[in-house]
Amino acid sequence: MYNGGKIITGLIIFVLLISAPFWLNVGQANELPDISLDTPAINQLSEKQCVESVEFMRSQHPQLLNDWRDQVVREGESIYVSSSGKMYEMSLDNNCLQCHSNQSQFCDACHTYTSVELYCWDCHGGGIAK
Repeated sequence: MYNGGKIITGLIIFVLLISAPFWLNVGQANELPDISLDTPAINQLSEKQCVESVEFMRSQHPQLLNDWRDQVVREGESIYVSSSGKMYEMSLDNNCLQCHSNQSQFCDACHTYTSVELYCWDCHGGGIAK
């Protein structure tokens, strides 16, 4: 093979350059966020219960909020019936943000840790300040 050594050397350098970000970050991880549920609204509740279980909300809240958006905007539905049978208004302001008013310690901490970009307020033009 003509210039085979140069081609192989070039391929090795290329692979090293492309994979450098992965190699440089091996063993480095962001610190888990310390989530604070210590808000006046939550502290006043006799029963500290979200619209669904903690496990469900941790893993499924993005899908739940997308479903709420679609049901409210496209179908005109505004009441959510939880798995416990309790009814809630599908509203960030009237449900979620009433208890989780500490955006920087609650919402932003996890979203920053997981590199999630929120687009909720692109349409609503207000709401939670970034």
